[in-house]
Amino acid sequence: MNVISKDGLRYYQFEEFQKFPIVHAFFSRLGGVSAEPFDSLNIGGNLGDQDENIIKNKKKMFNMLNISFESQFDVWQVHGTHVAIPDRPRKPLEPYVQADAIITDKSEFTLLMRFADCVPILLYDPRKHIVGIAHAGWLGTVKNTVNAAVQHMVNMFAVEPADIVAGIGPSIGPDHYTIREDVVMAIKNRFGDNWKKMIQFEDGKIYFNLWKANEINLQESGVGQIEIAKTCTACHTEEWFSHRAESGKTGRFASIIKLLS
Repeated sequence: MNVISKDGLRYYQFEEFQKFPIVHAFFSRLGGVSAEPFDSLNIGGNLGDQDENIIKNKKKMFNMLNISFESQFDVWQVHGTHVAIPDRPRKPLEPYVQADAIITDKSEFTLLMRFADCVPILLYDPRKHIVGIAHAGWLGTVKNTVNAAVQHMVNMFAVEPADIVAGIGPSIGPDHYTIREDVVMAIKNRFGDNWKKMIQFEDGKIYFNLWKANEINLQESGVGQIEIAKTCTACHTEEWFSHRAESGKTGRFASIIKLLS
């Protein structure tokens, strides 16, 4: 991934995505105005941070990307499979739609989601000029949220899955993400024999590779090209918020994607 820094802020981009007429970014936790434990570029609400800090942080990011803050469309993520298709931007204090994926064919919207270990997945179809973003923790991975997003792209915009370029962004890595036995059973039920590619037993603990699982979800959805950041949020809390590594007392970082006209 490529890194861009300015005025204390830092964001990362997929190399493949930079070839296309889109804006995309994974913002680190650096350069914001929020105090501990949300320091400092927190965009997560209902955590204890002040709304004015979150709005200021968002505006700093949008200014750095040279896009209008008024174009933002974000959702309340609930570990489900609902896909939102915006018909207008969301105002800063307006109620959220509950969803775990967003897709659009309109350049007037900037799609934004919040993360602190779960997997951000960006989607782009260069033929139909459609973008999407999905959120997948273990539950969203087992429910196959990203497939729901791909199928909406197919059904709503006649996208061919093989044309889609996907990117799996910074999230908790397979060396840090431990799970329970009941989660293992859910993974086995979802993935069949492929579960062996994503589960590791070591020293009495069970580790789940969310990157591999979502790569398989994308492949089974017919997606033709997948780039994986392989950046572990729990390994690098100096740069990323991590719910697991920071015992839940942390903020949320932003993943953003937008079509250019």
